[in-house]
Amino acid sequence: MFDSRSQRSFSTAPPSVTSLIATLLEPAITVLVYLAAMAWEGEPIGRADLTLCFLVIALTWPGINRFGDRLSNAAVGILSSWITLLAILAAFGYGTRSLEYFDRDVLVFWAVITPLLQLLAVRAGHLVLRHQSGQPANRRAAVVIGAGALGVKVARSVQSAAIQGIDVMGFFDDRTQGRVHADAEGRRLGGLADAAPYIRTHGVKDVYITLPLGSQPRIIELLQALQGTTASIYFVPDVFGISIIQGRLQDVGGVPMVGLTETPFTGTNRLIKRLSDIVLACLILVLISPIMLAVAIGVKLSSPGPVIFRQRRNGLDGEEIIVYKFRSMRAEDNGPVVKQATKGDPRITPFGAFIRKTSLDELPQFINVLQGRMSIVGPRPHAVAHNEMYRELIKAYMVRHKVKPGITGWAQVNGHRGETDTIEKMQARVEYDLEYMRNWSLGLDLVIILRTIKTLRGESNAY
Repeated sequence: MFDSRSQRSFSTAPPSVTSLIATLLEPAITVLVYLAAMAWEGEPIGRADLTLCFLVIALTWPGINRFGDRLSNAAVGILSSWITLLAILAAFGYGTRSLEYFDRDVLVFWAVITPLLQLLAVRAGHLVLRHQSGQPANRRAAVVIGAGALGVKVARSVQSAAIQGIDVMGFFDDRTQGRVHADAEGRRLGGLADAAPYIRTHGVKDVYITLPLGSQPRIIELLQALQGTTASIYFVPDVFGISIIQGRLQDVGGVPMVGLTETPFTGTNRLIKRLSDIVLACLILVLISPIMLAVAIGVKLSSPGPVIFRQRRNGLDGEEIIVYKFRSMRAEDNGPVVKQATKGDPRITPFGAFIRKTSLDELPQFINVLQGRMSIVGPRPHAVAHNEMYRELIKAYMVRHKVKPGITGWAQVNGHRGETDTIEKMQARVEYDLEYMRNWSLGLDLVIILRTIKTLRGESNAY
């Protein structure tokens, strides 16, 4: 007997034909250009060449669907991916001493022509899809249920994707013309009860339901009526009023779940992040060890007290951690100072002001990275008292604690480094922190590190 518990009420949509072609496109072009270059130069294809081709396929599979991107965005994506691939191959060839097995002219031709042909293929694919979507037989009529802000947003989104070939006929909403969104006025086709008859009569293919979750009884009644049509039905939950971090659609035992706020460092991303932290922190500590020794001596000579100052901060998931810094203030009678310092604080020693201005006081935090308490790149850790205050004042403030705090971050390299003495400054910093979490990649981390080095050369607002 069929076990109902094994039914999947939710499954991942299969890839489209376009996505399948895109999956094959970049790896195929990369390999074919190399083989063509070998033939052009009259070079025989040997074992090293076949190994290179297999390695390229392994590193570039699957390709990225860029047909919907602007040509400029596609060019940047192709070029960055190609440079990364060449760097990996060059490092592998150098490490295995196998570069001598390849013809230099073939490699140069391959390196120059491949990204150009990939870009031409993307452009050709875009033109083909745009032509196909422009054919009347390939157009899909769609309607939006709900004439509010979300409904208008959905209509604009599907209509702007030219290669999808979707025409939004209008909106259905029980509210009268004067109560719907301004951009939906004049396009209201009727109330909810009119939706199913209109869809059947006009051959509507797609229906987007954007009603608020509070309208559950009306949504259920509407779905029952729409099941008498042949239209594809999509429900768009109104989640745009909250800050979505790494939103994902998941299937947990056959139950569909929408993840709204999740750390980007799950699965292999977590491993990549941790390995990059360990490798870079070890390398940096070796390079800066003479500087750290000099700073430690300077702190000890500047005033009595310990060299390292320990601060309580909130780390991953809000748990309290200890963060190391070189002491920049005079120690109080009852031990190391624990109060947050501000610019011009009389407790700061002259040498302390120097290491704060140059951010040398934060160098011991690379030890925190090796301990696993911090990352090299991430939201800067704030004082525990600040967290308790701002969590009530700034929307999604505590979401930044879904990742480990960092020595530097996206906010810092965008001008939000130093003291946050107003709620506006803290709000701006939090927005950049959340943007980093939404768009994290190893490449973004490297960009932030390089920009931090550049920024520190002329930075004076380090408090």
